[in-house]
Amino acid sequence: MIRKEIRICLGLAWIACQLHGLAASAGVIRVATFNVENYLDVATATRRAKSAEAQAKVCESILALKPDVIALQEIGSTNALLDLQARLKAGGLDLPFWHEVGAADSDIHLAALSRFPLTERRSHTNETFLLDGRRVPMKRGFTELGVAVTTNWDFTLIAAHLKSRVPSVEADEDEWRYEEALILRRAVERRLTANPDERLIVLGDFNDLIDSKPIRALLGHGKMALFDTRPAERTRDAAMARQVVWTDYYAKEDVYGRIDYIFVSRAMRSFWQKDETYVLNLPDWGLASDHRPIVAGFIAPDH
Repeated sequence: MIRKEIRICLGLAWIACQLHGLAASAGVIRVATFNVENYLDVATATRRAKSAEAQAKVCESILALKPDVIALQEIGSTNALLDLQARLKAGGLDLPFWHEVGAADSDIHLAALSRFPLTERRSHTNETFLLDGRRVPMKRGFTELGVAVTTNWDFTLIAAHLKSRVPSVEADEDEWRYEEALILRRAVERRLTANPDERLIVLGDFNDLIDSKPIRALLGHGKMALFDTRPAERTRDAAMARQVVWTDYYAKEDVYGRIDYIFVSRAMRSFWQKDETYVLNLPDWGLASDHRPIVAGFIAPDH
């Protein structure tokens, strides 16, 4: 059933394999995040199944990134995740380790694919908070994953998809997102309190701008503040004064904005590679999703 779409992905296979191999030998690992916009294999009452053309473009986008670890938002069933994993492997990118999280929003899930073993899997699917006197769930939960790059070097990945900007009859969407960000921040502080030198990456679709209340809360301050890697489009113009950093097109307001992020702890920042951190800019990017994927590179010792 997926043979036609796999053939489309194969066009980038050889290049992806070669560059990925070179990156590995140089000790660079790439960690990405991508909202794949309703990557459903079967339609639900409120969401359409992903078209064959859109599925192929998602595959092409991920192959172009060459990630070693990628967090995905808006994956449908487990079958949809495994279908994407198979397409990527056919295209030359083998990410054999996977994890999926389903929470209050049963149609779309969080997921991760990894080249490296996942040594810790802590999913938060029942987190709630009080808002206007009502108990409200964290819409899509979040997950904490241990990633073992080598036998003596690993890091922790926290992936999330915060409440969208779409208005809700249940509660104010902005306050809902803020409360979710606070829950996520508490998870960050628990880890950094236990180990201030933990190598931590916090990433995903946070659905708000960098100076918003939710993002400021998530970043924190002081010794436990997270650092914004701020991926930008790659350009050949070294003198370009303004970097292009938007990751999302929000059709309702007809605006482009940066709402997808890769944040890192102080310890992880020391391994960060700025020149391996960027927003992917492909022709016809919108066929895959209303988001563009982002990736950050890191140097892993003895990798």
